[in-house]
Amino acid sequence: MNADLHCHSNVSDGLFAPADVARRAHAGGVELWALTDHDEVGGQAEARRTAQELGMRYLYGVEISVTWASRTVHIVGLNVDPECATLVDGLYATRHGRAARAKAIGESLGELGIDGAYEGALRYVSNPDLISRTHFARFLVEKGFAASTADVFDRFLGDGKPGYVPHRWAKLSDAVTWIKVAGGEAVIAHPGRYQYTPTEFDAFFGEFIDLGGKAIEVVTGSHTPDQYREYADVARRFGFEASRGSDFHAPGESRTELGSLPPLPSDLKPVWERWL
Repeated sequence: MNADLHCHSNVSDGLFAPADVARRAHAGGVELWALTDHDEVGGQAEARRTAQELGMRYLYGVEISVTWASRTVHIVGLNVDPECATLVDGLYATRHGRAARAKAIGESLGELGIDGAYEGALRYVSNPDLISRTHFARFLVEKGFAASTADVFDRFLGDGKPGYVPHRWAKLSDAVTWIKVAGGEAVIAHPGRYQYTPTEFDAFFGEFIDLGGKAIEVVTGSHTPDQYREYADVARRFGFEASRGSDFHAPGESRTELGSLPPLPSDLKPVWERWL
């Protein structure tokens, strides 16, 4: 099955409206789809309605920002109830503070000689509560400070870079609990992006399992082919179910298009099997 269970709309930091992301997924051959906006479920009704009109199966989804060992990781929730009060309230609390962080990022970039970055980033935001580094990246590309959004993160906004401002997100225990209470399954998103030591990764995976987490993204647009194999081995070693998703945000910003990833290794259990 061509499942794409990780992508974003302009409800968070994607470029297109949920309905347009649905149409792009369908055009890419996606059969089972989930929109997983950052810390927000406001686009779910539109995404599901359009997916059903196009004949795609749909899972409600979300991607929750988490701080673990002083670094940011993301936990995807699949098949959640987007009206669950515990989840909705938790996401609201997680979003709180983004505006203050964004202003601090604008000040940091100003110290580097990049004026008006906060106001420029706001032009790309549909909901000011969800302003993110991606919105700043688009502004910096527009003004010629970088060649691409990836270049922005490499030079300015990635962890430890001159414009980076840390933020304390949800706890791992909170994110997994909100997803479980909402009837969903927690998935570790794009583990290849996290700069942990092997010992830290083992501790992270162990805590996730102890909290009731059961799945990990293996084939994702944020991984290289070598990382597909690496995290397939992690799934086998820890007994994780496997997920697949493009992490699509916008053309030219994402490594891969919706629906274009290779299949999961045949010996891994897809996380979506239980819902078909």
